[in-house]
Amino acid sequence: MKGQLGFVSMSCHFHKVPAAPLWRRVLQRVLRWRELARQRRLLATMSDEALKDIGLSRADVQEESERPFWMDNMGR
Repeated sequence: MKGQLGFVSMSCHFHKVPAAPLWRRVLQRVLRWRELARQRRLLATMSDEALKDIGLSRADVQEESERPFWMDNMGR
């Protein structure tokens, strides 16, 4: 009886998850920035054959490696 109001209201349980403390969020952000910088350095050292295997050109790598460490496409 999915269309009944009682079923819908009883099946939706929302639990509030407390936000992480500010110091933890800052630490996670700094660690993410360090990881991005490391990945961009490694990407810049890859050979043309390896880049071809993953579908990137040298121009793509140049563009990505010139980005500042705080620019995160994943938005984490």
